Amino acid sequence: MNRSVKAIMAAALAVVAASAASAQTTLKVRPFGDLKTIDPMVTSDYMVRNHGYMVYDTLFAQDDKGAIKPQMVQSFTTSDDGLTWTFVLRDDLKFHDGAAVTAADVVASLKRWGQLDGLGQQLTAHTASLDAVDARTVRLVLKDRWGLVLEALGKPSSMVPFIMPERIAKTPTNEAVKDPVGSGPFMMKRDEWSPGSKVVYVKAPTYAPRHEAPNGLSGGKVAGVDRVEWVIIPDAQTALNALQAGEIDIFEEIPPDMMSLLKGNDKVGIARLSALQGVMRLNQAVPPFNNARLRQAVLHLVDQEQALRAYVDDASLYTSCPSFYMCDSPYYTDAGWPKPDTARAKQLVKESGYDGAPIVLLDATETALHPQTLVVAQAMRDIGLNVDYQAMDWPTLSTRRASRNPVGQGGWSAFMSGPAAPDMSEPVGHLALRSNCDKAWFGWPCDETIEKLRAEFTMIPDLEGRKANARAIQLRALETVPYVPVGQFYLVRGYRKNLTGLLAAGIPVYWNIARSK
Repeated sequence: MNRSVKAIMAAALAVVAASAASAQTTLKVRPFGDLKTIDPMVTSDYMVRNHGYMVYDTLFAQDDKGAIKPQMVQSFTTSDDGLTWTFVLRDDLKFHDGAAVTAADVVASLKRWGQLDGLGQQLTAHTASLDAVDARTVRLVLKDRWGLVLEALGKPSSMVPFIMPERIAKTPTNEAVKDPVGSGPFMMKRDEWSPGSKVVYVKAPTYAPRHEAPNGLSGGKVAGVDRVEWVIIPDAQTALNALQAGEIDIFEEIPPDMMSLLKGNDKVGIARLSALQGVMRLNQAVPPFNNARLRQAVLHLVDQEQALRAYVDDASLYTSCPSFYMCDSPYYTDAGWPKPDTARAKQLVKESGYDGAPIVLLDATETALHPQTLVVAQAMRDIGLNVDYQAMDWPTLSTRRASRNPVGQGGWSAFMSGPAAPDMSEPVGHLALRSNCDKAWFGWPCDETIEKLRAEFTMIPDLEGRKANARAIQLRALETVPYVPVGQFYLVRGYRKNLTGLLAAGIPVYWNIARSK
């Protein structure tokens, strides 16, 4: 072949490659934070949870009504006595490396999850055995009849029982997974991951979605684009400008005071997402919030209405909710809830014997909780607390909150977070009510009474009995104060109107999305 022919062929191949590249569809998203780790089992950070939904799948999933539906499972049966559960996997499941998903992968994944997640720990405590019967069949045998098996396996938020390859799921629980091979609709391009800048996912050719239409987190997870880029833009105004210019397609968590800036732009839409509960977490592992009276003082101090309106004035985007449970939860109760009372808060500070020790309050300034943090910080100062306010970004906060050191050695006293409704609606899966000491969420509350009541909840067969149990947990939690609720609020997503198929899943997911021409 002479040189001119080679040159012509090379040019032709270049044109084909360029055409293929231009045909590739890319969805660009400004997420609410940054991704610092890829192991969704070792942290409750929602950025890592969202990453998990990109690259993994689950045995079961919740639809938009909260019903549990099979996802990776083709069929399942339960013995008459309710003790033996048998799950059969779909036969078209593969990991991103091409290996078939097997029952052994499921068993290893659930065993790792069961050591780290609160609901998983409860399921593990009631498990006699969990085994792979054959390549596609998993058998779970319980010690006693436990009523939340499907709720646990279909848990939608932190920590989600994602299914990993067995070799990865065997990573010790005190180590973070580093291999992003998963079982879901997208693959992570680890070579393009640049913390603080960009995270890249591409459509997984190995993934076979279910045939049902997508519904909430259940159904067919069809990747409608070839590539998803999470573009980390810390400054909200810069992100808003990028959305309006079409440089990004989705802006997660638009600050409410910026929504008016989108009026008149017929190419951009906004959508209210599911509710979050504002949580002020108090560190019980070190002084001064190892003192229950001081925690009670903060509970009496917080005025939810005042704190929420620092974030948003639109009443459709917030709700004062005097409960540890979401206001739309069947377990909602306002039993025993104190009204904001500054005089009582001051009295409780006095009763606590507080000596003026610094209270290190961490604040992730780019999040929706920033305005509420400032309001509560000032209220704490007004009753004589020595607040050491420390501003940072969310990735720094999410790393810092894992420290159990004293405040003078890099530790912390309090921070604000916004767990989603699925994590805050019932006693067993409740992220912030768990009081099982070292196994609890950051802040590590420790109370045998709450843990006993949570265990009893899982054995109660009727709704009214469970409601009574949830009420008893609330009354006890008002004494121990594992955290202080700061009200409920809704996040708002901005998106380009040429996108189709956006799902109202309560968790930002990017399957089913396509771009119209």
